[in-house]
Amino acid sequence: MDIPKILEQLCKLGGVSGGETEAHETVIKLLKGYMPNVKADSFGNITGFSEGDEKKPLVLLEAHLDRIGMIVTKIDEDGFLKVSGMGMDRRTLLAQSVTVYCGGKTIKGIVSTLPPHLATDSSKAPKIEDIAIDVGMTKAQAEQVVTPGDLVLIDGMFSVLRGTRICSPATDDRAGVCAVLYALELLKDEKELPVRLAVLFAAQEEVGCRGSKIAAFNISPDYAVAVDVSFAQGKGVDYPQAGELGKGAMIGIAASLSREVSKKLIKIAKEKEIPYQIEAMSGSTGTDADSISVTKGGISTGLISIPQRYMHTPCEVADTEDIKSAGRLMAEFVKSM
Repeated sequence: MDIPKILEQLCKLGGVSGGETEAHETVIKLLKGYMPNVKADSFGNITGFSEGDEKKPLVLLEAHLDRIGMIVTKIDEDGFLKVSGMGMDRRTLLAQSVTVYCGGKTIKGIVSTLPPHLATDSSKAPKIEDIAIDVGMTKAQAEQVVTPGDLVLIDGMFSVLRGTRICSPATDDRAGVCAVLYALELLKDEKELPVRLAVLFAAQEEVGCRGSKIAAFNISPDYAVAVDVSFAQGKGVDYPQAGELGKGAMIGIAASLSREVSKKLIKIAKEKEIPYQIEAMSGSTGTDADSISVTKGGISTGLISIPQRYMHTPCEVADTEDIKSAGRLMAEFVKSM
């Protein structure tokens, strides 16, 4: 599996929270290459199931499908679009190229900004609510195309940096989706697995881990492993739990996670010589693992994180070796059950 190629394909898809259907066709096609039973539900989740003995334990591999973005709140008198944010880092928005999804069509726009000569306080980033998007239209023209509630994403571009580093918007969490697909690639030639396998690409993680709550309830797995991104060390990052790029996926340890699953993942990493790091957290993890773990009567859930720099910006940086590490951990976890 060509991880950079698949990751680029995934990162170029739309799918802002609440509009995940923009990514469905491609992701469903990719997942059907490994699982016979794939479907999308009315909430925007994509699920896949392997065939097998229903007496075997059911293991869920999960990553969220949605990406950060904005939503149009109104069209002002000058034809500019006012927006509200869904996870965006407002410091990175000015003068960015955007795509507006308008009822089956798309239009391009630019986040407006004052020239530096006219800015009164260039040291402050504007609030999302003070930002406007220039779509090159009058109010009357814009009203024929755009409706409040339409979704907006920052365009950005996929770039391969030196070696195994990549830079792109939406690696949160298309890197996780890619890691799950890589795990399935590693498992595809196994004659018989000791478990039944389910995959969930969840909707609306960025706005409250909503899709995973619904889908995990319906899937009702015995065990689950969620994969998301987490903070990586970088210039000016003063966060002791931050991981290192290229040193392996991060295995989570937290009160909201199953100690049994976390210990098993660490044991597997050591035995199979899979590069890994530890991410110790107090309380919750801020990922779908939290919502999955408290579904129904409780699900034994682990978390694997891919280190990432510049989270929630148009230039998130990750290392494909860490994606590979995450995929290997999930595949070996499934085989070890």
